[in-house]
Amino acid sequence: MSRRPTTSRRLADTGSIPFVGSFHPKSRPSPLMSLGLVVGALLIIGYVYHGSGGRSAADALNRLEGGMSCTAELHKALPVLKKAYGDNMRKVLHVGPDTCSVVSKLLKEEDIEAWGIEPYDLDETDSNCKHLVHNGIVRVADIKFPLPYRSKSFSLVIVSDAVDYLSPRYLNKTLPELARVAADGLVILSGYPGQQRVKVAELSKFGRPAKLRSSSWWVRFFIQTSLEENEAATKKFEQAAAKRSYKPACQVFHLKPLLR
Repeated sequence: MSRRPTTSRRLADTGSIPFVGSFHPKSRPSPLMSLGLVVGALLIIGYVYHGSGGRSAADALNRLEGGMSCTAELHKALPVLKKAYGDNMRKVLHVGPDTCSVVSKLLKEEDIEAWGIEPYDLDETDSNCKHLVHNGIVRVADIKFPLPYRSKSFSLVIVSDAVDYLSPRYLNKTLPELARVAADGLVILSGYPGQQRVKVAELSKFGRPAKLRSSSWWVRFFIQTSLEENEAATKKFEQAAAKRSYKPACQVFHLKPLLR
């Protein structure tokens, strides 16, 4: 997601951080009180940052806003997915916003090769992300069009956040295309209806607000597009999640690759 410094200012202006902005403009709080407020705000952000699994401060601020990111949730789900898919996670393609962070985490595993597609513009990329793009590991590509990969190029394709911003018109082409490049399976992380998604520059970056659909809607859509749910993978994922006491904050769908 887009990381913009205005987020923290908006939190202060709206009073989301306790007591900030509650003083009369002409009043002058003591330096000790001002210092206490700053330290308190930093502690709150640090607490949320720690709870987010050590990801960026922007993610922590988004959590304070109440926004939900399935890409951030994917970081928590990766160990469970690895347990469920085993050797089928040897070559992974991640598709979604902030793919550099996902790919970087996957590449730390000795037995996993990883690539990424950022379906929207890369904003404020760090040196590591620039390195991944330069080496062709991460690409910026519009997923409404055919992917630049051969069929079954990857053992597993994982998609987070990306499909929630597509209309059914494009989903009809995009999901089968994602399944085409997967040899062993396709995993989709999608938000639950009613969740508040991260809204920082959402319209300017994605072109439309997220459309959060129910699980029954997705099941009907999978059937209409001849995509079959992978019941064996779903069961393994649920068992691995139960052992870790992990409850996904996003919907997780496991699909079989296309037969052709």
